[in-house]
Order: sequence, then C-alpha cells, then structure tokens
Amino acid sequence: MIRFKERSTERELMDDLSLDEIQIKSILKDITLANKLLGGNNITIKALDRLFKEHPRENYNIIDIGCGDGSMLREVADHCAKKHIKTQLIGLDLNERSINIAKEYSHSYTNIKYSVQDVLSLEPEEFRCDILLCTLTLHHFSQEQIHTFIKKFALLATIGIVVNDLDRNKIGFALFKVFSQVFMKSSIAKHDGLVSIKSGFVKNDFQIFSKSVPSMDYKVRWRWAFRYEWILAHPNK
Repeated sequence: MIRFKERSTERELMDDLSLDEIQIKSILKDITLANKLLGGNNITIKALDRLFKEHPRENYNIIDIGCGDGSMLREVADHCAKKHIKTQLIGLDLNERSINIAKEYSHSYTNIKYSVQDVLSLEPEEFRCDILLCTLTLHHFSQEQIHTFIKKFALLATIGIVVNDLDRNKIGFALFKVFSQVFMKSSIAKHDGLVSIKSGFVKNDFQIFSKSVPSMDYKVRWRWAFRYEWILAHPNK
C-alpha cells in the first residue's frame, strides 16, 4: 500500500505559539520555498480562476484562513492584478507573530489586510467574503474539527471555498525526505513537513467532509505535487 492507513495525530512543532519570530520566519521561509519550487500555490490560483469564471463579479472579497506569512495572498494579489480583477484580501491566523511577519512582507500591497482571528468566532452578519481559501491548514486539525470548520466556512463564503492540502501518501513522504534535506534549512520545517504528510488526506476524506454542507456542490482533484484540490461552491441562483 502506498498510503498511510490513518491520519497521524502527532502535533507539529510549528503549532507551538511560544516560538519566537526568528524561528517562525525561518520555518515559513522554507514552507514558502517548497510551495514555490513544487508549484503548490498554483493549485489555489487555478481553482480561483475557475470560480471567477463561474461567478463573475466586479470585485471579490477573499479570506485566507491560516495565512502564515501571507505568501498565498500575495500571489493571489499579483495574479489578479495581472488579470485586472479587483480584490480585497484578508489573511487570518491564530499566531500573532505570523501575522506580524505577513504585514511586514506585504507592506506594499494596499489591498491586503491581516488579523489575528479564530475563524470559528466570526459571525456571517459581521464578516462575510466571496471566496474563502484554506491552504495547508486543515491537516492540523482532527476530523471532527474539520467538519466544524467547513460548516463555518460555508456560512462565511457567498461563492465558495478552495482547499489545497496534502495527500497522505508514502511516496510523497519519501520524496519529501529527500527534498527537505536538499532545499530546506529549518529542522522544524523538515520535521513538520513529514508529520503534515502523515496528517494529510485521501480523496474519500474530502467526500465525507462535504456531507457537512450538503447544499454546496463540490469537486475533489488530485494535483501535483501530492496535493488535493477541494472546491466547494454554492449553486448559482
């Protein structure tokens, strides 16, 4: 079998909120580099383009949950600027140090804002968006927690949700071991990358999660490099 049978419940070291800003910068730098070299963020960009095409609007409000250093939102901002698509972007993360780094790196982007925020505390009447992004974040949580998150995401997003997360795959695990030794410097990033893959998903997981929001249409696709793209959308009215 090429898959780990069950999702790992091992805690990732970067989830420790006591890590200082230097450590977090080092970890996030490695994660961003891995995404760049392996094309991970392109999965989200292409999924966004499909939602833009299916749900045309003059402008879009987009939230990124678990935004880290903001690299995903900066790519979205650059991509949309090139296509002359107006966007207002908000990054949310529980880690204040990550948010501070995101603000530092995004100072030249006038359409990106960041906030330390627990998404479950948000109320749709006060905080809504068109599209909600969740990249490499869901695997940090249990099955039960993910069902709760998806229900909340569906209430906040008027168009849909784009999830980009890891395939729980032994081949991907072995390849990442080699990749991380060559390209990554942070020992925490190397450790957590392997834990993340063991905490990742198989296609059936997303099909089960989708039952939490039966009113939404969904598609699950496997993408290189060992990722899943899961798009949920409210039907066009």
